[in-house]
Amino acid sequence: MEKTIYSKLLNVSKQIDPISKDSKNPFFKSKYFDVNALIGVVRPILTENNLVLLQPIVENQVYSIIIDTDTSEQVESSLILPNIQDPQKLGSAITYYRRYTLQSLLGLQAEDDDANVASKQVNKPVKTKLSDANFKATLENGTKAQIQKVLNTFEVTDIQKKALMLTKAFTDGSK
Repeated sequence: MEKTIYSKLLNVSKQIDPISKDSKNPFFKSKYFDVNALIGVVRPILTENNLVLLQPIVENQVYSIIIDTDTSEQVESSLILPNIQDPQKLGSAITYYRRYTLQSLLGLQAEDDDANVASKQVNKPVKTKLSDANFKATLENGTKAQIQKVLNTFEVTDIQKKALMLTKAFTDGSK
């Protein structure tokens, strides 16, 4: 009985060791595995199982397609490319999408350090809460510059913010 592409992919998944993150992203100070390193690891295992990897770009989508040379069955994963006009940035997106469509297609487990770091919101400094006494003093006697400094420096409630911004000093700058 001839093996299906899925039984071959199961065999492939048993043969693939964890991919080491050998490339560094200096911007995010993280490591990732390079698409060429990934292909270098998986291609011989795919070939051993009579599977071929193609990664074409078709109609603005990056595909990873694995074809069984015995049965012509195939599985694929794709991502639509963003509208990027800068060729260098587009090339980076293509490389990124090739890596992750292949990783997804083979079910490889890997933490995406560079994307995790990139997608995290930059930590803002922790602001202390505006005390009632400081709020009252600023509300009654604060200049526009002092009010702005309080808004930038302290954690204020929406009500405090509205009250401070409605003061005569803040709205017309007379103080």
